[in-house]
Amino acid sequence: MRMKEEFTLSVFSENHVGLLNQITNVFTRRHLNIESLTTSESAIQGIHKFTIVVFSTREEIEKVAGQIEKKIDVIKVFVYTADEIIHQEIALYKVHTEALLNGNQIETLVRQYGARILEVTPEYTVIEKTGHKHETQELFEKLDKYGVSQFTRSGRIAITKHKTEMLDKYLKKLEADNSKLN
Repeated sequence: MRMKEEFTLSVFSENHVGLLNQITNVFTRRHLNIESLTTSESAIQGIHKFTIVVFSTREEIEKVAGQIEKKIDVIKVFVYTADEIIHQEIALYKVHTEALLNGNQIETLVRQYGARILEVTPEYTVIEKTGHKHETQELFEKLDKYGVSQFTRSGRIAITKHKTEMLDKYLKKLEADNSKLN
């Protein structure tokens, strides 16, 4: 059995209703769990980017990428390993303000983990931490000793370590190929 590893897929597409369902169905049919999914506009106007994190084998994820690229609204899919990207997540923690005022432990944790306090009300305090999943989870476990009433973490956002966006290179290549045909 081949070793599963973490892959991040960058899926570039037009922004059409139903595409997310089509993409997630590709993973469902292969019994692959999506660990993280984030969508946003890309740097190219009119093109959106899905950032999807899964554990899989290289062979299987390449097949998945190929199936996703067959979708009409998908422009291109790129597959990356962790060493090929720079990525972050954001986490929000809500703790009772009373816990913050009853000592400096929470304030010490906020500083130690490079987090920041976003809002303080008489009832609650909201803390924000940006980092990798294990970092935001570790802070949650430390803060939970003081009573975290709410916690949420975003999906991964990622950019490549390449000098330029891979989609730009792909689109320029397509344009050059089309020019040769005409």
